[in-house]
Amino acid sequence: MNNFFYYENPSKDVILKTEKGYPKLGATVDTEGVNFALFTKNGKKVWLELYENFYDDTPSHIFELDPIKNRTGNIWHIYIHNIKHGQFYGWRVDGIYDPLNGLRFNKYKLLSDPYAKAISGSYNWDEEAVYGYDKHSELLDLSFSKIDSAISPTKSIVIDDSIYDWEDDVHPRIPFKDLIIYELNVRLFTMNPNSKVKSRGTFEGLLEKLYHLKELGVNAIELMPVFEFNPDSIIRTNPITGEKLKDVWGYNPLAFFAVTGNYSNGLKIGEQVYLFKDFVKTLHKEGFEVILDVVYNHTGEGNELGPTLSLRGIDNSVYYILSENKRYYENYSGTGNTLNCNHTVVKNLIIDSLRYWVTEMHVDGFRFDLASILGRDNKGNWIGDLSLLKDIAEDPIISGSKLIAEGWDAAGGYFLGAFPEGWAEWNGKFRDAVRKFVKGDEGLVGEIACRIAGSEDLYGNKSPFASVNFVTSHDGFTMWDLVSYNEKHNEENGENNNDGANDNYSFNYGIEGETDNDEIIKIRKRQIKNFFTILMISQGTPMIYMGDEFCRTQYGNNNAYCQDTIKNWVDWDRKEKFSDIFIFVKKLIDFRKKHHTLRREHFFTGKDYSGDGIPDITWHGVNLNNPDFSYHSKSLAFMISGIDFINQNVVPDNDIYIAMNFYDQELSFELPKERNWYRVVDTYFENPNDFLEFPQRVYTSYKVKPKSIIILISK
Repeated sequence: MNNFFYYENPSKDVILKTEKGYPKLGATVDTEGVNFALFTKNGKKVWLELYENFYDDTPSHIFELDPIKNRTGNIWHIYIHNIKHGQFYGWRVDGIYDPLNGLRFNKYKLLSDPYAKAISGSYNWDEEAVYGYDKHSELLDLSFSKIDSAISPTKSIVIDDSIYDWEDDVHPRIPFKDLIIYELNVRLFTMNPNSKVKSRGTFEGLLEKLYHLKELGVNAIELMPVFEFNPDSIIRTNPITGEKLKDVWGYNPLAFFAVTGNYSNGLKIGEQVYLFKDFVKTLHKEGFEVILDVVYNHTGEGNELGPTLSLRGIDNSVYYILSENKRYYENYSGTGNTLNCNHTVVKNLIIDSLRYWVTEMHVDGFRFDLASILGRDNKGNWIGDLSLLKDIAEDPIISGSKLIAEGWDAAGGYFLGAFPEGWAEWNGKFRDAVRKFVKGDEGLVGEIACRIAGSEDLYGNKSPFASVNFVTSHDGFTMWDLVSYNEKHNEENGENNNDGANDNYSFNYGIEGETDNDEIIKIRKRQIKNFFTILMISQGTPMIYMGDEFCRTQYGNNNAYCQDTIKNWVDWDRKEKFSDIFIFVKKLIDFRKKHHTLRREHFFTGKDYSGDGIPDITWHGVNLNNPDFSYHSKSLAFMISGIDFINQNVVPDNDIYIAMNFYDQELSFELPKERNWYRVVDTYFENPNDFLEFPQRVYTSYKVKPKSIIILISK
């Protein structure tokens, strides 16, 4: 790590020279000092406070900003000489406290800067001081608290990004069509002692496990939220163990510019910023892209009974979408509040944040949690191309990054395929169709063909790689649990098993949960291989969830956001226990990389351009050119031509033939003629015969076993 100095913050005895400053939001460092600026439209008075130490409850300096001299429009600003990188600070805003009209100003609450690049310490949700109201009053949030929240160790920190040396770092710029995304949570990935890393649960620990990801063959790491959050924000306990639950996923951000200190070793007084930069720089050198799962649809301030930490106390009615009764918040996010994303000030906050992560933190892309909220106006209406989504995609700095949307929200909005040009999307329809088809449900063959071919019904005006294909993600069952549980088992979350999705399209094959029954384990493994096979032979951008490559389990919990326990930490012993699955997945990924016909940048046409009678894709059943798309069908075969008729510059590939049988009996598939076919994959067999290192010649037909997939290549 680079060595960065931390100067001794000025004590209260030091007199600091000030100027009026300028309206650039946040804390901007130069050689003479720091400019501070904060937006508030409805606030009446604004104070900036400096702290000598982050744990101090009394400021070393207080500056009351003059509404004439220190204000431009609705931005309040002040320049302070002779302070530097590492300075602790916070804001106070006074105004009307009238929750019934959406106003929640409280000068007794020290507020984090929305543009702060680092936050010290952690808020304590059990501490009365962080609430704007009297927690003992029967009036609840209609009451008013005079407890000073500076008692919290949480302060904003001045960060000078210019002192970091990125050396020769460059973005890998891996084309979307070649991307293989691996979604993980930094803490859960290495927290288990059997990970055998020195710095468990940290960015550094993740780097210690990089050899695993390189061996697997993925090339983009999608990090679950790394914005500053409070892991102790959940007040419930585990009803079974009695232990306090933790917000281990981090989907309740407290600052959109600040990387969390929860994933770094240190005091969290600014060093986390440079540790993250070291982390990104290392990943780039190793050929990985870094994609951040970002949450801009809500904040960790919760509903009307939540704490006053930042935006609520700065200008509640501007930053949040309020209900008709302005005391309450619209809750499209399912977490208590919804950010007013299409208000100009909030738009600027989000775009400025994204620009910062691209320019100063060198990340390569973003996956937007509940992104449909960013496409809603302040009345909740979908405005798509007229929304912040369009602004992000067309921003000259952000637009070079990968933009991936979660196209739904907690208020019933489902806008898959409706995002503006420049956006890719998590394809929830791919996930559901594949799960049901592999399970053996009926009425899916037509849809599974569409999903495998890149979901042209959704992304026909874009390209196949706009579809981010996945079978599992952090939301829901792991892949192993998908074949091990009929029902979710979220009792330990303390919500009476009412949380988490009910429609999982899972099946346990005879026993609920873990078992030693060899036959059940065998069919579960085969189904895992089937899931991965469909994922890797489909057009689009594949995404894998951490540990699925060696059958990670969450023991039936399909919403493990609050489980910071060994049951939820990735169990690295399973890599050896399920080494056959890991080897199979590794080979599949390599197979996808070697065959460009599985990674086309355009949709299939079904037309014969070469005159040899072979279109770019042909669909079959047990008989050639006779696919069974009837309701009761559970099988499908297809052949992809190795010639890319549209892109003539691409060197011809092997033709690839794939047959899928999800009946309970064997089917014999007639093979396309005038080709010499060689079997690469048959998921029915066990390692090493499931994926052959040297493909074997097959002839006029192939008997596909029950619940199995084969892959053949022509030579």
